[in-house]
Amino acid sequence: MNTEKRNKIIYWIATLWLSLGMTATGIVQLVQVEEEIVMMNRLGYPRYFLTILGVWKILGVIAVLVPKFPLVKEWAYAGFFFAMSGAIISHLAVDDSAQELFGPALLIVLTVTSWYFRPESRTVKSLLS
Repeated sequence: MNTEKRNKIIYWIATLWLSLGMTATGIVQLVQVEEEIVMMNRLGYPRYFLTILGVWKILGVIAVLVPKFPLVKEWAYAGFFFAMSGAIISHLAVDDSAQELFGPALLIVLTVTSWYFRPESRTVKSLLS
C-alpha cells in the first residue's frame, strides 16, 4: 500500500471516530443528561456551559467533515484540542480518577491524528496555492 493511500485511511478512521465522539458528547451536553450536570457541578462549571460546549462540538464536527473551508477546519481542530485538554486539566484539578481522563485523552489523540493526516486539500496551505 502506498503512503498516500495509507495516510488517507488513517485520516478517515481518526476523523470518523473523532466526529462520532464529539457528536455523541455534544448531544449529551445539549440535552443536559443528569450525569453531565452532576459532573459539571463537580468540576465547578455553570450548567449553561454544557450548551456552549455542545453547540461548539456539533459545529466543529460539521466544519471538519464538510469539504473546503480549510481555515475553519483549523479553528475546529484547535477548539477540539482546547476543549479536551481543558477537560483533562479540570478533572485533574478535582482529583478525578484516571477513568475520567480516558474520554478526553482519546479525543485529543483522535484530534491530533485527524489533523496530522488530513489531505492537502483540507489544509490552510491549499488556500495559498
